[in-house]
Amino acid sequence: MISAVAQKYNIHPQTLRLYEREGLLKPSRTEGNTRLYSEDDLEQLETILSLTRDLGVNLAGVEIILNMRRKIEAMQHEVNEFIDYVKHELSRGIGDWEQRLSTALVKSSPTDLVRAAASAHTETTVEPEQVEEPRRKA
Repeated sequence: MISAVAQKYNIHPQTLRLYEREGLLKPSRTEGNTRLYSEDDLEQLETILSLTRDLGVNLAGVEIILNMRRKIEAMQHEVNEFIDYVKHELSRGIGDWEQRLSTALVKSSPTDLVRAAASAHTETTVEPEQVEEPRRKA
């Protein structure tokens, strides 16, 4: 309930309503439209209060910080998934890679691919001394 949360954190209920209007808090509601604050909501409120009271951040800054925080958490989740994938692939061993390469649609070894990429790079590289200076009309 809004009054209990407001009292616990020593803020006015209107402040909680403002945070909700600004999209900083999203408490669930009962059928009677009473706000119910979850543990996550209370942690979010504590973060908001810390940013505004202790660090002097305005509500626009709080919104930016909270959005960046969510994005960082999502990126961390993606990195963790990638690390798990790499660990799984490494645990399968080199023998499995050899088997996969032998059944590939394009049969070539990794060293052939590296050599091909390197030669393609050198073929398209233009050395500075090869470029002719434009001639000026006299």
